[in-house]
Parts: sequence; structure tokens; C-alpha cells
Amino acid sequence: MFNYLNGTVTELEPNLAVVECGGVGFSLNVSLNTLRDLKLGEKAKVYVDESIREDAFELFGFSTKSEKRCFELLTGVSGVGPKAAMAILSATTPDGLVAAVLNGNEKVITAAPGVGKKLAQRVLLELKDKVGKIDGIDTAAIPDLPPAAAVSGTDRNLSDAISGLLVLGYSQAEINGALKGVDTTGMTSEAIIKAVLRQMVK
Repeated sequence: MFNYLNGTVTELEPNLAVVECGGVGFSLNVSLNTLRDLKLGEKAKVYVDESIREDAFELFGFSTKSEKRCFELLTGVSGVGPKAAMAILSATTPDGLVAAVLNGNEKVITAAPGVGKKLAQRVLLELKDKVGKIDGIDTAAIPDLPPAAAVSGTDRNLSDAISGLLVLGYSQAEINGALKGVDTTGMTSEAIIKAVLRQMVK
């Protein structure tokens, strides 16, 4: 079983990276997040998960342990295969996924191609008690908001805005710091995102 590969990135294509180790090129299915982290021709340590079926042997690569752990949790959900898990991890970051699960925000999950509302709800339900301890993710920094389905108005808009900013790649610490200078009362999620981005520029 592979734990990680440490070698040179020789090819990068949409959702695919080739890492050469000891003269052997390993083809890895990767998310958009990992693809952005890898640089062609440079050394990289990529964490690996395997999918073995009767008709196929596939490797999935991750630039961080936290993303690999999220992949393992997602594929443990009934109905979520490796490809759906990678689609979800391409639609959001590990931080964004954890925030979505803790806040009950299914929109982050359904942003992945081919992932419908029922499957997203299953992900939220089955991972609710499992995302609390993932190396590299500070769940204590994620605001404790009510589930999106149970709130309306400002709380839901704020939850959606935070999830959207996490998807864009901002850390929870950056978002929390910028939110201190924003009065979100009565604002839409889009307006909150714009206001937070302006604060970050300042």
C-alpha cells in the first residue's frame, strides 16, 4: 500500500499529475487544489490513496494530509465513490468541506458536478461526527453557525458567504479577521463576500 510518493512532477493535465520516482512515472488522479499546488519539473511529496477494483487500479494524489483524510471520509459515505469524492474536493477546499459539514451547508457539496441534493445531505449527515479531528484543520476557528436548513436571513447568508470564501481558498483565520470589520446585518451572501474581500485588501 502506498502512503506517499516523493519525486519529480513530469506531467500536469486537468485532474491528472504524473510523479516520477526512481525512473517510474506514477499517474495520479488529483483535485484542482492539489493541481494548483504542484509545479511542473519540481520535486513534490504527494500523499496517495488507492482504489482497486476487478477492472482497474487507480491512484489518487493529495498535496496535503488533510485533503487525503477528507477523501477517505468522503469515500466512506454510502454512495460516494472516488470520482465523486474528487469532484467534491475540486469544488471546495478541505477547510471548506469541514465548514460545510459543521454548518449543514449542502450548497458547497452540490457545487461538485454530478453531486445532487440527496447525496449532499447524506455527506452532511454521515460526516457530522467525523470531521472534528483532521490534521491541519482548526475546527475551533470555524464559526458555530446553525445548520443552513434551520436558519434564514443574515445567519444563512453569513454561513454561505464563509463557505464561499473558503472555496476561493482563503483560510478561516483570514476570513474571521476580515469579518471583524464588517457589519453583516441585512446583507446578502454576495455582499458579505465583497465586503470581506475589501477588508482583506485594506
